[in-house]
Amino acid sequence: MILAVNPTRMELLRLRKRILLARRGHKLLKDKQDELVRHFLVAIKDWKALRSRVEEGLARASGHFLKAYFFMRREVLVESLYSSSASLGLRVAFKRVTNLRLPVVSTEKSGDPFNYSFVGTTGDLDAALAVYCGAIKDIIELAGTEKSIMLLADEIKRTRRRVNALEYVLIPNLEETIRYISMKMEEFERSNLTQLMRVKEIVRAH
Repeated sequence: MILAVNPTRMELLRLRKRILLARRGHKLLKDKQDELVRHFLVAIKDWKALRSRVEEGLARASGHFLKAYFFMRREVLVESLYSSSASLGLRVAFKRVTNLRLPVVSTEKSGDPFNYSFVGTTGDLDAALAVYCGAIKDIIELAGTEKSIMLLADEIKRTRRRVNALEYVLIPNLEETIRYISMKMEEFERSNLTQLMRVKEIVRAH
């Protein structure tokens, strides 16, 4: 589509500068998109590994906990779980990927989850708590990875829209307008040359 501009030499120079900037911006956005996609694929790979590890750990922990639930007295099980002194702290840092701040979540454990009497409890309760404690770190890391994937996906969409707008709309329109102005200026020059030749012929005739 030809832009609504006056076919003048100044406009032609302005559009040529503008198309150079548009092509440079297009290249920068393409590089940014490639970098985002690279980080996105790495995050997906990490997410799959974490998800598999979390699901496997929770399945094992649930199996041990069910055994403890069936073979322990209810009040002993509840008291054992309430007696835990374990606590978990979270620390969130951020890493930069292009203009994005992606969360990096870490955990800080303290206290003893096995702060109960071993009389009346089973080894399955110990095993379940051990696996649950180990899975917490992966669960939190998984949540941070999922958030990073969402942020990366949104930014990739926005960047792709801008790349497509430049590649398929703005740059072609600028190229078409430049061709149009160039053709118009050539027509003006031919018309002026023709007029000059006629003036010369008239002057020579007199």
